[in-house]
Formats: sequence, structure tokens, C-alpha cells
Amino acid sequence: MMKTPPNILWICTDQQRFDTIAALGNSIIRTPNLDELVKTGVSFVNTFCQCPVCTPSRGSFLTGRYPSTTRLRQNGQQVPEDTVLVTRILADSGYSCGLSGKLHLSPCQGRVEKRIDDGYSEFHWSHGPFPKWKENEYIDWVTKQGRPWEQIYPIPPSIANRLGPEGIGVDGEFAWAGMPPHLHQSYWCAEKAIGFIRKHQGKPWLFSVNFFDPHHPFDPPQEYLQRYTPEDMPLPAYVEGELEKKPGYQTIDHHGAYGGKGLSFSDTSDHEHRQITAAYYAMIENIDANIGRILDYLESSGQRENTLVVFMSDHGEMLGDHGIYLKGPYLYDSMTKVPLVMSWPAGFQGGIVSPALVELVDIAPTLLAAAGLEIHPGMQGRSLYELCIGRLDPDCHRTSVYSEYYNAMPEHRDPLPYLISVRDKHYRIVVYAGLEQGELYDLEKDPDEHQNLWNDPLLGDVKQHYFQKCLERQMITADPLPPRLADF
Repeated sequence: MMKTPPNILWICTDQQRFDTIAALGNSIIRTPNLDELVKTGVSFVNTFCQCPVCTPSRGSFLTGRYPSTTRLRQNGQQVPEDTVLVTRILADSGYSCGLSGKLHLSPCQGRVEKRIDDGYSEFHWSHGPFPKWKENEYIDWVTKQGRPWEQIYPIPPSIANRLGPEGIGVDGEFAWAGMPPHLHQSYWCAEKAIGFIRKHQGKPWLFSVNFFDPHHPFDPPQEYLQRYTPEDMPLPAYVEGELEKKPGYQTIDHHGAYGGKGLSFSDTSDHEHRQITAAYYAMIENIDANIGRILDYLESSGQRENTLVVFMSDHGEMLGDHGIYLKGPYLYDSMTKVPLVMSWPAGFQGGIVSPALVELVDIAPTLLAAAGLEIHPGMQGRSLYELCIGRLDPDCHRTSVYSEYYNAMPEHRDPLPYLISVRDKHYRIVVYAGLEQGELYDLEKDPDEHQNLWNDPLLGDVKQHYFQKCLERQMITADPLPPRLADF
């Protein structure tokens, strides 16, 4: 018998690495509420995004389609009007859908995001926590608390605005204390979620909580920053000289992220590396605390049992690995591997840690299956529902995962970066257009992807085999729409 369709709390952070949950192996970070989700749900520890940049990734997991299919291959593109989001499908089936935070399916540089018919009847938009958009609902909320944002944030607005997305340091500093917890954007996102849930209790709902953190700049509340001692933090996973055998985009970003304009690994000391990691972990603990506030309300209102909570991130953060910060045209695990936990006490198994290979495109069809709905014919993901309810082996889902980067950010040239990757549990290959270089890693011997084997003469057959896999995956991402209606 079909279970009652669940409420859906869909939590998406921005730029959170896979290795940042205490219950899944990080011995330094504190994430008690995420740990509880791990305890009560299914954790997919080999989950990969389809592009390590915001708009292509978000367009992909919200539709269950690959970036090359959605026509959202780059930041700054406008989502096509005919795009069908999973939230639109759920809304058409009786769900009330709401959102707080960012969406980022359309250009946001100096403008408010233009929406399509996305299914969200309640839309609390705040692309980021800085006062760059007059329509930023979070900034209005801060002002109503008694003082403008500019008087509370500890860095002068002129400097904060100069940070932009680049995360450039201020006076030699790379991490600092930002807004206090009760005025933080993450707190506001959670407040809006709780208000929506309270208002819609008694009928099926979906709410997207889209935190901006732990996206750079690295500026957690002081209360959380002081909990992490830089000396206790690990140094980035970088081997001196490893970039010499890798595509030149990475060497450029080694000296300054975003094509040389942003945070420079080469100019950052070991102490500063540790400061950045401490701030990054503190940002995640602050998010965890606000997730706890939402979960507490679900529990107290009697809704937790039949609420499917999805926790994930849109893509990772280099965090100094391979001598690079932030993000760009590279497809390492640091960038493409993300957390994914699904907890639904009334419907899913609890305490399952799945090593299966999973893609973010698999989330949308999973939500539809949980709601008892047919999978939309345009979706290319594979539902995880049968695995989550125990009908399929939790160790198996895909044989490989696929990611692509089609000039997704505007900073790199000569040539423009077009690259695709296939990764299984043994090898990762990255194929570049217009370059004689590529990347091949033996993940069993080199799990941190330091030694590029692309030119190893002993691995010619292996490279050819995985090159063929790349070609096959690229071919099968062709749009399944419109559907075939007749034989001819």
C-alpha cells in the first residue's frame, strides 16, 4: 500500500565538500544535527554533481537533467522558459512549494533573478548575504531588526562589496568573523522555512532551504569561528609540483583563483591555509545549528515522521587541494563530490551508509517516486527510491558518474575550457577540448588525485577504455525530449 506522500524539506548548501560531516568521518568538525540525519537516513558517500559551478549544477538537479541538456551550461545564462523543475511537477500534483535563499537559475550580476514558472508559491529570495540587490529580502529583514546590515557586518561595506565572488583577502586576512548568529543569512533562511512549515501544516509541502554558506568569503559568526583553532586544522592536500603535468588552467588558478583574480594559494602561508579551513568548518557548524532549528520544529509539530529531509550541496570547494582555492575548470573529487543524506523515518531505512555511485540528477526522480508520482519523461536521472526503502542493494546504483564543464565561468581563455569526466571506483579520466593534455588518475593507488597518468605509456589501453566511456556518457546525455510518438 502506498504511503502517505511525504512533506519534503530540501536543504542545499553552496560549495560544501563531501568530507565535512562528523558522522561520516570528519573528526574535527561539529555537525550534531547532520549526524542525526545520518543516523536516521540513507547517506550516499559517493555522490557527484554534474558541474562544479552553481547555475549548471542547480539547473541539473532541479530538473533531473544534465547541464548540456538543460541549456544551462554556464553561470550568467537565463533558464529557458520551457524548463520543467521538479518543484513545478510537485506543485501541479498538490504540493505547496516554498523557498528561502538563492535559486541561481538566471543571471544575478547587478540584477534580481528572473524566474520562470518554477512552482514556488512562496519565494523568499536572497542570492547572497551582501547588500548588492535591492530586492534581497534578507537585507530588508536585517534592517527591520534595528540596524542596517552595513552597521553590523564587521568589515566596511566598501571592502565587503569589493570581495564580490572572488573572496580576495583584506589587509592580508583571508578569514574573519561575519554576522552574528541571530542575524546571519543562514538563520534567516531557517526562519522562513519554519514559518512556511507552520503555515502549511496539514497538507503536503516542499520547502527548499538554499543556504549561501559555506560559499566564500569565509566569514562565519565569531561564536562559531572561535571554536576552531587553526593549528588543529589539516593542511590542503597538495603535492609540490603536481600541477606541472596538468592543464594550464590549474597553474593559473594556483596563483589566483578565478583566472588569477582571486585567492592565491601560492601567496598563502600554512597558517593562513589553516585559518581558511577553520572558518570554512565554522560556517558549516553554523548551518548545522540552523538545520537543527528546523528539525526541532518538525519534531515539535508532529511532522518529522512523514517529512523527507534531503541534505546536499550543489558542488564542492577546492579548499587549497591541488594548490587551488574556490572553483574553476577542474573536476577533482574536491569539486564534484558532495554530501547527500536522505532521511524519511516513515518511509526510508535508517542508518544506511551507501558507497554506491550516485549523481545529483538522481534526486529529482527520487522525490517524485517518494511522492507516488510518475517520473517526468525529460528526466535523465535514476531514482534512488527503491534503494532507500530496502528493495535494492544499497551498495549498487551506477557503474560510473559523469560531470561536464562547458565554459561554465567566464574567467578562463585560450582556449575556452570545455571538459568532461567519467569516474568509477578505480579511475577518473578528464578529457579537454582543444588541448593535447588531459587527466587520468588511478583512484585505488592515488585517491587524492595527485599523479596525472595521462601520458603514462603503460596505461594507453586504460586511457582508451575510459576515453570511450566519456564518449558514451556524452552521447547518452542527449535530450530524451520530445518523446517518440510513433514508429515513423
